[in-house]
Amino acid sequence: MKINELTEKVIGCAIEVHKVLGPGLLESTYEQCFARELSLSAINFKIQVGLPVEYKGVYLDCGYRIDMLIEERLILELKSVEEVVNIHKAQLLTYMKLAKIKVGLLINFNVKLLKNGIERFML
Repeated sequence: MKINELTEKVIGCAIEVHKVLGPGLLESTYEQCFARELSLSAINFKIQVGLPVEYKGVYLDCGYRIDMLIEERLILELKSVEEVVNIHKAQLLTYMKLAKIKVGLLINFNVKLLKNGIERFML
């Protein structure tokens, strides 16, 4: 499956979760329900993937975690916040660089219409 096709399917899953739950819940709730929706759609994923930092030839565990890694080629950063700010975007871009993944989605579930809470990033 091509990356655009994959992102479309993943966004469809996010929209379904938002349709059922609506805004206002904890990020962890959306993450678990999103995981269930991805499973139902036969999309491979991992939750809370540790992301070490490579520094001068050594990998260091600095506590970074990718919310969701989809098919080993798409990073999802999930939020449930009043407003997405630049640090949220920087966080996703940094994770993408560290993981050497070219495409990421920042999804904020705390919006009335989910299409207004999704941003796609590419390196």
